[in-house]
Amino acid sequence: MANPIKPLSVPPDAVIALVAPASAAQPDRIERGYAALQALGFAPQLAARSLCRGPLYFAGTPAERLADFHAAFADSATSAVMALRGGYGSNYLLSGLDLSIVAAHPKPFFAYSDLTGVQLFLLDRLGLPTFHGPMLAADFYREDGVHLESFRAAIAGQPYTLGSAEGLRVLKRTQAQTSVTGTLYGGCLSILVSLLGTPWEPATENKLLFLEDTGAKPYQIDRMLWQLRAAGKLAGASGIVFGEMLNCASPGADADLLDRAILSALDGLDIPIAIGLRSGHVSRQNVTLTLGVAAELTTDGEATLALLEPAVTK
Repeated sequence: MANPIKPLSVPPDAVIALVAPASAAQPDRIERGYAALQALGFAPQLAARSLCRGPLYFAGTPAERLADFHAAFADSATSAVMALRGGYGSNYLLSGLDLSIVAAHPKPFFAYSDLTGVQLFLLDRLGLPTFHGPMLAADFYREDGVHLESFRAAIAGQPYTLGSAEGLRVLKRTQAQTSVTGTLYGGCLSILVSLLGTPWEPATENKLLFLEDTGAKPYQIDRMLWQLRAAGKLAGASGIVFGEMLNCASPGADADLLDRAILSALDGLDIPIAIGLRSGHVSRQNVTLTLGVAAELTTDGEATLALLEPAVTK
């Protein structure tokens, strides 16, 4: 991972550029999310082609989506960039991303899900911290869609700690390690696995990992963890934090099947494991995580995840 280049903190009245690097968003959700950002004091600004629909399920061609992405970072009037939604398609942008534009104008980029690949590419190649957090037409459009405390702390560069109130619970303790630290890294599990063997393969080794997904059955989560482990991508991990894992259950199966499947897939790794943190695909109040900065996972008693280092400069 490159040496960090931290963007400036985001002021309360900042212009936030809204882009659609993957799939098209529903117009009514865009409208409601736009109003929610305005109500918080921000000045949202839709990118030129962000309302494109098609070809196929994409929000424009790769060239169109890349142009908006580059323009959002290059615009000196914007303080942050936020995806409208994930879906599918940002992988087609990876080969054309102009890192020099982003490096010259580093800004917080809020996204998750399909955008995990883009975010980690910017983190690995440039050292730009990843703001794994709410998107306009996926979270801000919902009345209870955003965890505002972590969102505000992340953009202001304030330390914050997450715990049971944000869904976090202990899945596995170790006698020797009740508290571990490391560079927080990860995102959507299925996207991480899809990047293996490509030029954009994620650098998950020797990190404090955060992994989340949605709609995958326990055996599919098991299979993806097996693949990461077999590829050496869990080597040196200090600990693992799983997300809420929304809808990752098998109909009619025991309620703890996912927990047991994760523990089975990770058997032999003598590291603490927690689960349930509502960041990414969640039922409510999407928590902002700043990946690429120092963090501490504590599993002595209730599980907590502390962000020890700001992802922005003041």
